[in-house]
Amino acid sequence: MRNIGIGIVGGGYMGKAHSVAMASVGAVFGTSLRPKLEMIAATTPESAERYRATYGFARCTADWRVLVNDPLIEAVVIAAPQELHREIALAAFALGKPVLCEKPLGASLADATAMTEAAEASGVTNMVGFNYIRTPASQYARHLVASGEIGRVVWFRGEHTEDFDADATKPASWRNFGMANGTMGDLSPHMVNAALALIGPIQSLVADIETVHPTRPGPTGPVAVTNDDQAQFLCRFTGGAMGHLSFSRVATGRKMGYAYEITGTTGAIRFDQEDQNALWLYKSEGPAAQRGFRKILTGPDHPDYLPFCQGPGHGTGYQDQIIIEAHDFLTAIATGKPVWPTFRDGLSVMQVIDAAHRSHSTRQWVTL
Repeated sequence: MRNIGIGIVGGGYMGKAHSVAMASVGAVFGTSLRPKLEMIAATTPESAERYRATYGFARCTADWRVLVNDPLIEAVVIAAPQELHREIALAAFALGKPVLCEKPLGASLADATAMTEAAEASGVTNMVGFNYIRTPASQYARHLVASGEIGRVVWFRGEHTEDFDADATKPASWRNFGMANGTMGDLSPHMVNAALALIGPIQSLVADIETVHPTRPGPTGPVAVTNDDQAQFLCRFTGGAMGHLSFSRVATGRKMGYAYEITGTTGAIRFDQEDQNALWLYKSEGPAAQRGFRKILTGPDHPDYLPFCQGPGHGTGYQDQIIIEAHDFLTAIATGKPVWPTFRDGLSVMQVIDAAHRSHSTRQWVTL
């Protein structure tokens, strides 16, 4: 057991989550590497000091370069805006430092490609922060599909829908400008990642992308929204299954609509993140009068549940997903072996999103 100096770039929503995860993961999982909260970087000296004091870091800086170049920083977590991901990651890899980068991998396909190439050339640990697929329920769903419990998969429906921008009178924010901050850049990566993890590579797709509220109130009047509010695509997976994926930030009433349905030849699976500690399973067996979906409550027999709680049905939460992520990252560093999802997996997600944009522009099917 030894300490490892952690540097986190960004102290906002995800920066806080990663800080709490790194502070907790050693106790939860008994990791051989014990994170030391060495330094946090933010955009101003004032915010950096606030995050340092609140989260328990030893030091802080208003310049991410100082953090990456510090000799006591042995691993870097990127929780900064997408447009900074590429520069930060490349700087860390040049110094041989492992990187855990929040999704999406980059602000563009070009960024994601360059980051993946740099990661693989460096030979150091790299991982992308797709947290939702790490719930015990979704990990178990992956196991059920891979082990053939529902037969051959013929259909997949996935969505990531929320309503934080459903109100047309809500003032414009950073979320409403730039393609990387739209629904396809912000929400779709999670469900695309889930589809690839659960079903496999996507062979072809046809997409439709829309801005529902083209303007929003600004400081001096209406301002134009420059990215998308909702999108959907039909797809065909390489393994033969058909699929439909949809994404929205204007889905009135949906708070965490990360949900999927998987239909197989002998069974089916349903999951909804708003009830993240349950998985619904249907098996084509037994008397017809007794068939139906049954609710499986997650417990110690499901992946990554027992470290948090010994009681079945007690459940895990959002922050626990990030702790599981931290455990995977530390495991990869300690063993020197890649742990899914790597930057290469993050690039695969970006390639699907890029194909969806191209399909929407040309109004036709695109082959990946």
